[in-house]
Amino acid sequence: MVRSQTPGPAGADQSLGDLVALAAKDVSQLVRYEIDLAKAELRGDMRRVTRAGALGGIAGFVGCLLLVMLCFAYAYGLVAAGIWAWAAFLIVAGTLGLLGAAAVGIAALGLRRVSGLSRTRQTLNEDMAVLRRDNSHPEITAREPG
Repeated sequence: MVRSQTPGPAGADQSLGDLVALAAKDVSQLVRYEIDLAKAELRGDMRRVTRAGALGGIAGFVGCLLLVMLCFAYAYGLVAAGIWAWAAFLIVAGTLGLLGAAAVGIAALGLRRVSGLSRTRQTLNEDMAVLRRDNSHPEITAREPG
């Protein structure tokens, strides 16, 4: 006799083996869905990080060229204001240090937008609650005889 892949409705005619096979199939399908969700989230995060990195590289290159020109203008402006040349270039170097620290702070704030698999974590917690038959889960409490 040929049996179907999916056991029929739960009843007295289903064996324990059929029920275990159905549960194992459902759990493996759930794991595959969770892995697919994690991959999709990681792809989205990687696109955002790659785009931010490429744009940051372009902006950094242009900014370096601009910064060199502005630094010379700044230093020679200080010299024209009556400051010794060596002191003027030290002042420019200190200003550059502050500018670099501000850029690192802005970059760190931009990377906080990475989601870190938040949806995957949420659905995984929900799935684990279903598997544990947690009484706080609304679908489980509705199915349990009481």
